[in-house]
Amino acid sequence: MCIDKLAGNICLGCQLVNISSTLKIKLQDTMTKNRRKSKGQTAQDVSSTAGKGPQLSTRDTSIKSPIGLCQAVLRKQLTEGLMTQCGAHVRMGADQEHRQMLDLLRRTATSGESNSVLVIGPRGSGKTRLIRTAIADLLSEDQIRDSLLQVHLNGLLQTDDRIALTEITRQLKLENTIGDKVFGSFSETLQFLLEALKSGDQSSKPIIFVLDEFDLFAHHKNQTLLYNLFDVAQSAQAPICVVGITCRLDVIELLEKRVKSRFSHRQIHLFNSQTFQDFIVIFKNLLQLDAKFPDQTFSGSWNHHIEQLTTDPTVLDVLRQQFEFTKDVRALQQLLMYPVCQLSEMSPTLSVSSFVESRKMLTMDSKSAMLHGVSILELCLIIAMKHLTEIYEGEPFNFEMVYSEYSKFAQRKSSMQVFEKAVVLKAFEHLLHLELVKTVDGAGSRVQKEYRLMQMLIHGSQITEALQKYPQCPTDVRQWAASSLTS
Repeated sequence: MCIDKLAGNICLGCQLVNISSTLKIKLQDTMTKNRRKSKGQTAQDVSSTAGKGPQLSTRDTSIKSPIGLCQAVLRKQLTEGLMTQCGAHVRMGADQEHRQMLDLLRRTATSGESNSVLVIGPRGSGKTRLIRTAIADLLSEDQIRDSLLQVHLNGLLQTDDRIALTEITRQLKLENTIGDKVFGSFSETLQFLLEALKSGDQSSKPIIFVLDEFDLFAHHKNQTLLYNLFDVAQSAQAPICVVGITCRLDVIELLEKRVKSRFSHRQIHLFNSQTFQDFIVIFKNLLQLDAKFPDQTFSGSWNHHIEQLTTDPTVLDVLRQQFEFTKDVRALQQLLMYPVCQLSEMSPTLSVSSFVESRKMLTMDSKSAMLHGVSILELCLIIAMKHLTEIYEGEPFNFEMVYSEYSKFAQRKSSMQVFEKAVVLKAFEHLLHLELVKTVDGAGSRVQKEYRLMQMLIHGSQITEALQKYPQCPTDVRQWAASSLTS
């Protein structure tokens, strides 16, 4: 027993023990009641389902229902992409480049021939998909599947040669080939890897090195990794194929002379030459169910529903806007994800409004959305800057000019509150911090802040759109913004 308790006082430790024991007793009572309740429910369920056969729970029913299974399949197709779902349409418009890449990789895998190639094209043109489909076709051959090794690097992840070499040894599973040796330096790792590669011959296992964001590897110090990979590929040693993926057309100029001399200068250029009809075909392939779907009756009706969507004017308009904005299939997948996630037992089909809403969410203007949170005073200053930009045809302005425009408006409208100049200057500086306006003369200028030249970073149409959605915007402010010139 605690000494304080004998003295008539209860110490903090005893209080904690008493509280914990009380909570433990209450928890045990609650668990006992829950067990009794669950046993009672189980008995009721058994008696109610007697003679009716096995029954599915609500969760099982939602998962095994056709619409739930359809949603799961479509979400998987949209997240995994077109690699397996689109079949013949995977290489749409790039058949020649695919054959060229496949032939290059096959010569490395079967004949022991080392190669190097650069795949160049804008983002969304299908560079990564081209290489993945070529490797997938190569691995479909039995004599190659077990012998081919792959190493995938990304310039955004492997930011220097040391990290890249460690990743190469990890993917090739070479860490434990010489016992428990721990590589202490970059040179030891490089020497070990080069010895492993140069000790082989044309009969060794072929290795495919895929360097995504290739131009970032060219910024590594001395380009040591690129030099050694191209050197091994040029010499008759272990068969390797170095494939670089980049968006930069001038990537060859980034290479050092010694690296450039060991590169084969073989390039494959990809351009997104899809037509709108090709875009529609990809849209259908992403949303249609294949022959493996368990419920073929539901699959047929669903595919018919997708065919009908491709003739709907509103859906076609949304797809046309997306096509003109970007032809990237990944952006189309993002557009389709929201309508698919809205599927349920209550809404078993894709609604046209969900496509419109998804497009609206993806194209939401961040600047216009930011204007919804500014104060009325800041909104008045933005409108004053808009008028100054129109009057002076895009010339820069300063705070004194903006304050003059605001004062004229506030004095003309008796309903508007006129703020002091210091308060208005504080609101103007807040707009500068929000990056809705920027300084023209740079941050190091010694000009007083009231006279520093500024320029707007938002367009007049964005201001008009924000005013339409601004909560409880005064009518006078709306009318002032709608007027083309101020009096």
